[in-house]
Amino acid sequence: MKKLLLSGFAACLMASAAVPLGDASRGAEIFRGQKCVTCHSIQGEGGKAAPDLGRSVSREYTPALLASLMWNHAPQMWSAMEKAGVATPKLDSQQGADLFAYFFAARFFEQKGDAGRGRKAFVDKGCAQCHNIGSGNAAGGPAVMKWDAVTDPIELARQMWNHSPRMKSTMAAKGVKMPSLTAAEMNDITVYLQNLPGAKNLKPQFSPASAATGAELFQAKGCVSCHKGEKPVGKGGGLRSGAELAAAMWNHPGKVPQRGELRPEEMKRLVGYLWALQFADEGGVAARGAKAFEAKGCAGCHAKGNPPRLAHGETDNSFGMVSVLWTHGPVMQKQMAAKGVQWPRFVNTDMADVLAYLKTVR
Repeated sequence: MKKLLLSGFAACLMASAAVPLGDASRGAEIFRGQKCVTCHSIQGEGGKAAPDLGRSVSREYTPALLASLMWNHAPQMWSAMEKAGVATPKLDSQQGADLFAYFFAARFFEQKGDAGRGRKAFVDKGCAQCHNIGSGNAAGGPAVMKWDAVTDPIELARQMWNHSPRMKSTMAAKGVKMPSLTAAEMNDITVYLQNLPGAKNLKPQFSPASAATGAELFQAKGCVSCHKGEKPVGKGGGLRSGAELAAAMWNHPGKVPQRGELRPEEMKRLVGYLWALQFADEGGVAARGAKAFEAKGCAGCHAKGNPPRLAHGETDNSFGMVSVLWTHGPVMQKQMAAKGVQWPRFVNTDMADVLAYLKTVR
C-alpha cells in the first residue's frame, strides 16, 4: 500500500509539473487584456461578432478540445482581429491554462442548464424547506441570496461536502430521505441560482491550488483508502464539470468514516491534485498521432524526432499547443500557404493523439 501511495504521489508531482494549474480570475484578465472580448463575450458581456463562450453546450471538457477549437478557427480569428485593428495575442502555457479555467468557471464546457427546471428541482429535492430566497426561515438555512459559491465550482463543491451531513441528519429527524442529485440536476439548480438578482453580477471563479500538497491532503484526509490508482475518482477524473464535482460531493455523506469538514484552501488543493491527474494524460494514441502529424502537414516543417518546442514550455501538452498557436501561428500560416499546405483542422481525438505522439519523441 505504501508503495502504491508513493508511486501515485510521484505521478502527481510529474503531472503538476507538466500541466499548469489555471486561475479563472487571471483568465478573465487575459480575456479582457488580450482583446478577446472585442469579438467574444462571456454570459452576454462582450462582443457579438463571435460565439458567447459562456453559453455553448454539449462540449467534451478537455484542454485538447480547447486547443483544437482554437487551431481550427485561428485563421478566421486572425483575419477578424486584423480588420478590427486588434493585435494578435501572444500567450504562454500558463495563460492558456488560465483561460481554460475561466471558460470552465463560466460553464462553457457544460450542458446548458435550465433555470425553470432548476427552480423545480430546488423545491422537489427539499432545498426550499430550509432555504428561502431572500431571507432566513425557521429551519435555519441561510438565504440563497447570501450564497457566494454559485459561480465558483470549487467553493460550491466544498459547501456541498460540508453541508450534506448536517442536511442528512436534519432530514432524518423529519423522517425525510436525503435526496441525491445528478450532475444535470445540480447544473439546473446552479443556473437557477445564478439567475437570481443577487448573483447576476458575480464573476466566474476557479482557482485550484498546488497539486503536490493536494496529493498529500488526499492521503491525510483518508480519501485514498477508497479512491486508488491513476484515476482515483473515476475514469474522467471527477472534473468533467463543476456540477458533476458538486453533485459527487453532495452525494457522499455517510460513506466516509470521520470525514470532517474541508476548509477553502484544502478544497482548492484537492481539486488541484485531481485536475493535474486528469489532464496529465488526455487519452490520445501515439500511433494515430504520428499519422495525423504527417497527414496534417506538420511533418513538412517539423521532421520526425524534431517536434516543435517553445521557450514557454513543451508542446506535448494542450496549453503548450495553445501557446504555439498564438505565439507562432500567424507565421506558420504564411509559411504553409507559401508551400501550398492547407491550415490543419483537428477533429475528434486528433489533438490528443498528436500530443500523445509528441510525448514519444520529446
